[in-house]
Amino acid sequence: MSDITLSSFPALSSMNALWQARYGTPPAIPALPESPVARSLMAHRSVRAFSSAPLPDGVLEAAVAAAQSASTSSNMQAWSVVAVQDGPRRARIAELAGAQDFIAQAPLFLAWVVDLARLAAVGHAHDRVLPGLDCLDTFLAGVMDTALAAQNAAASLESYGLGIVYVGGVRNNPEAIAAELGLPPRTMAVFGMSVGYPDRRHPTTIKPRLPQQSVLHRERYDAAATTGAEIAAYDERLRAVRASAGQPARSWSEAMLARLGDVSALHGRERLPQALRAMGFRLDQA
Repeated sequence: MSDITLSSFPALSSMNALWQARYGTPPAIPALPESPVARSLMAHRSVRAFSSAPLPDGVLEAAVAAAQSASTSSNMQAWSVVAVQDGPRRARIAELAGAQDFIAQAPLFLAWVVDLARLAAVGHAHDRVLPGLDCLDTFLAGVMDTALAAQNAAASLESYGLGIVYVGGVRNNPEAIAAELGLPPRTMAVFGMSVGYPDRRHPTTIKPRLPQQSVLHRERYDAAATTGAEIAAYDERLRAVRASAGQPARSWSEAMLARLGDVSALHGRERLPQALRAMGFRLDQA
């Protein structure tokens, strides 16, 4: 492991440099306030090629502690995470999640689970019926809890020099993933996360994001910011970045039209409402 350090990505010199890398333009504020936390978050990039080096002892537990430190709706803590290190199991999950080889390659796969089963068990233990478990808002709160926890874990893992990538493909075959992980009713893997040291032979770059003018609204939503010159400029920048990386020169708008213009692009996720009900989520309105 001599080639592994706690900084697996090249550091950029300043917050302003990270901004430039993310948006392609200098910030409007001449000097962004320095913050090691903000620097780490702004330096994020998705990793899809991993070294076989194992994680250091205690890093997983520290990441889960960070996850449990995230905000949670009404303290419900309606999530769980399944850590998968067994190679054959990771290989099976890789196939179920769209034949994504990096899942089998990375030494750790985390399945982030919206978990209402634990709350149902509390009701059962106290001989109480909990109709609130079947409300859509409770499910949404659980999904939000899961996402907040996972992002805390991701930030923690990256702070140790590890790379991560989120995996939405676990929703392609949610019932099969649940069977592979032994999930009980009222639980579902919302997304996965592959974790490991980045393979330095396949460097990654900071992916451009939409300009802040398109997502930061002040006082009231500005519908004009969702179209127009800012989006067109972003399309051109993303197309150029992808082309320079040897990828198809597709713009953001083109990618979104392909992603949402045909439900077959969801690879099975279009049947998620039926799958959720089959897995014990009623999602009643009342």
